[in-house]
Amino acid sequence: MARYFDVHPEDPQPRAVGQIVDLVQSGGLIAYPTDSCYALGAQLGNKDALERIRTIRQLDDKHHFTLVCKDFSQLGQFVLIDNDVFRSIKSVTPGSYTFILPATKEVPRRLLHPKKKTVGVRIPNNKVVHAILAELNEPLLSSTLLLPGQEEPLTQGWEIKEHLEHVVDGVVDSGDCGAEPTTVIDFSGGGAEVVRRGMGDPSRFE
Repeated sequence: MARYFDVHPEDPQPRAVGQIVDLVQSGGLIAYPTDSCYALGAQLGNKDALERIRTIRQLDDKHHFTLVCKDFSQLGQFVLIDNDVFRSIKSVTPGSYTFILPATKEVPRRLLHPKKKTVGVRIPNNKVVHAILAELNEPLLSSTLLLPGQEEPLTQGWEIKEHLEHVVDGVVDSGDCGAEPTTVIDFSGGGAEVVRRGMGDPSRFE
């Protein structure tokens, strides 16, 4: 049975944030809101949670997982990024974008795209996520909470708890965060390629 955390969207309660981080650090899988839609999140090295996300979403090994980071300093530990790409990303960050980049050796091999050795990274514009990341002090391993057969992600915490209370360990509810996932930009081929149009305006990368 998943724990339910009611968190204020503008002023997250430190006690609730601490409990969420304790749950993640003890191996838990959470559903949490972002600046685009809900996501599934777990600790970076949690192999069991990774497989649980694959099962919940019915993903194959070519799926790009995302490292949700608190700032550019943290992001730079996990992906290789040159000055031009950095400037492009910084112009829209924090925001509703996911960027595919070559991974550093800090990223567990099981998270990488099997052929490209890439991983997704992003810095969301959401106070609840930033509070969790500041307390956790490492990125959250994440994937959009889009269930098989659904065209749009679930948007309400109570609805997510009803659907997933037996397959996740916690649900973080801070109100409706929208139903549109991030815009995904792939920089791994040299230039910018828009591979998913979502919440973030893709026009500057086209």
